[in-house]
Amino acid sequence: MSENSAADIVESVGGPGNIVSLTHCATRLRFQLHDASHVDQDVVESIPGVLGAVPQQGNRYQVIIGGGVESVYNEIEALPQMKARDSAAAIKAAERAKGPRGKSAWLDSLFEYLSDSFRPILGALLGASLFITFMSLMSTIGVIDNWADPRTELSPSWQFVNMCWQCIFVFLPLMIAYNASKKLDADPWVGFGIMAVLMLPAFTALEDQATHHTIFGFDVNTIQVFGLPLTVNDYSSQVFPPLLMAAVLGPLYKLLKKLIPPNVQLIFVPFLAMLIMIPLTAFLIGPIGVYVGAGLGDILKSINDFSPFIFAIVVPLAYPFMVPLGLHWPINAIMLINIKENGSDFIQGPMGAWNFACFGATAGVLLLAWRQRDRQMRQTASGALAAGLLGGISEPSLYGIHLRFKRIYPRMLVGCFVGGLIIGIGGGVTTNAFVFTSLLTIPAFDNVILYTVAVAAAFFTAMVLVVLSGFRTPEQQAEFEAIRDAEEAERAAEKAGGPAPDPDGGGAALGTGAVAGAGAATAVIEKTGTATQVESDTDPDATKIHGPVTEIGSPLDGDVVPLSDVPDPVFAKGTMGGGAAVLPSGDTVYAPADGMVVAAQPTGHAFGLVLDGGIELLIHVGIDTVQMKGDGFDVKVKAGQKVTAGTPLVTFDRAKIEAAGYPIITPVVVMNTKKFASVTQIKSGTSSVGDPIIAVEAPAPKQ
Repeated sequence: MSENSAADIVESVGGPGNIVSLTHCATRLRFQLHDASHVDQDVVESIPGVLGAVPQQGNRYQVIIGGGVESVYNEIEALPQMKARDSAAAIKAAERAKGPRGKSAWLDSLFEYLSDSFRPILGALLGASLFITFMSLMSTIGVIDNWADPRTELSPSWQFVNMCWQCIFVFLPLMIAYNASKKLDADPWVGFGIMAVLMLPAFTALEDQATHHTIFGFDVNTIQVFGLPLTVNDYSSQVFPPLLMAAVLGPLYKLLKKLIPPNVQLIFVPFLAMLIMIPLTAFLIGPIGVYVGAGLGDILKSINDFSPFIFAIVVPLAYPFMVPLGLHWPINAIMLINIKENGSDFIQGPMGAWNFACFGATAGVLLLAWRQRDRQMRQTASGALAAGLLGGISEPSLYGIHLRFKRIYPRMLVGCFVGGLIIGIGGGVTTNAFVFTSLLTIPAFDNVILYTVAVAAAFFTAMVLVVLSGFRTPEQQAEFEAIRDAEEAERAAEKAGGPAPDPDGGGAALGTGAVAGAGAATAVIEKTGTATQVESDTDPDATKIHGPVTEIGSPLDGDVVPLSDVPDPVFAKGTMGGGAAVLPSGDTVYAPADGMVVAAQPTGHAFGLVLDGGIELLIHVGIDTVQMKGDGFDVKVKAGQKVTAGTPLVTFDRAKIEAAGYPIITPVVVMNTKKFASVTQIKSGTSSVGDPIIAVEAPAPKQ
């Protein structure tokens, strides 16, 4: 499923704000919603990859995905618009819970506020950084003098090029004011206007009439306005003043809306907000924001001055943990302040080691995806790598790959260390502009050779380590290979116009045996210890050509009933696929044929198998038994494990399940039913383990 489809699911259930929590079981997404009436059922069921949807009581809603539910779940939780949820398994939520965000609600809100204030303007910042890189490159090759030196006089042509990036950074406070005000449900244009007052040329010109002071090491220019001291600052490129202003404007706006009648709110709420906030921001909030930013910058500068070597190593090692927590946004603000106040920044150089180690790990994943014929990961990794190397954006790599496969992080950290070590040994790297650390912005750093060597070392170290050790656990790798082989067998069969071949080359696969033509009267049955394959069993007068048939045995003792008897519309309507259900008389589920376990829920309630020959089988013990959280289940296998017919998969306590109020009926479903000509229940009533209960007919070969 694509990221767009994942986003479509979120929007069709009412958007992120309507989602209380999200979990998943073996085949479906389970939403707890604020208001289920906001769900658009028709839209949900029309989304590619969605097999169906089931509304339930208590504002609960289920979206049926099938065997790929976990990857869809991860894609949804990785969407930028999704907030931390109740699910401990959610990638971003889990990462945040490890840090400050999981400990305090106000800290969580603070970092969300910072993130949403910056994220909408990333495109503008990225575009501006490429203009900066272009100017640096022209200066490096001698086309122009040092453009970053304020004493350099550029021609009008190059001044114009310079303006192309300056416009973004000079007016950055206005953009942040707009986004931050919108985040806190205040009129964003009111926030924009309040900050605009402090950026008027007339306001800045008041400095010519101001009195100069030095307070706690800061240069302060004040002027008397109505008998009160007004501090005059140049607010261009400042980040903290608009953030603090909007933090006060948001609650004020809500208060004014409560106090003022609705029919006059359009006039008086903005007016009173501006009447209060413009003086408050000019006299108090703005100067405080300037001093906070300058103070934080001075603290980091002191650390860097004390030991540039340690600083260069610590920064890239810290960033992989700061970004998931949102802690990198304040650091970006300090970079801008460093450039404005000191003319250069010392943080972005070491940060580049982290970015390129991140991109190198992604490159390693991409190489493995090509080698392992992983089409989905190739697409994900190639997109993430392009965004990183050309745009300096790490989020697609981080959320799309690295946080999903935890084996990557240790390898990436080694790359971070190597890159930071080289920068530290070389004495550090600075830049006189705020840029996104990508291939295109390398010329923007002052020691280009040192920086290039450092980021290249970080990139290739992480890449090689990932290639050598892999990014999946052995269990994940075995599960992936089983699914891949089954899909390739199906595609090969479709291309050839016949049934899928046996991936292991053995008998009883859906591609072996002769096909009986019209008039065939004899059934040829082959017993192999895996599944029973019936080549044909047709009426002598029949003219239809049939494909090979595979019979699937019962995975447990009990009474076989139709799927329509299952008290769950997802199974009863055949949404998941065709098959049968068993009312157990025993307490053990067995593998019905040889194959691979591709999903073994730790709760023991559901198992996914890919049988030799490509049939994807779901065995779901009971209905809603996922709610028992494994109580009463003893799982015998794990994902990635090869099984033979008769291998125990799980034992369960029937009495405990029934006492908990859950139906014990067990659906046995062919998940890839659409790949076959038919899936039919062939037995009813009492059945023992191994007795054929389902017949799966492959498409007839082309004549």
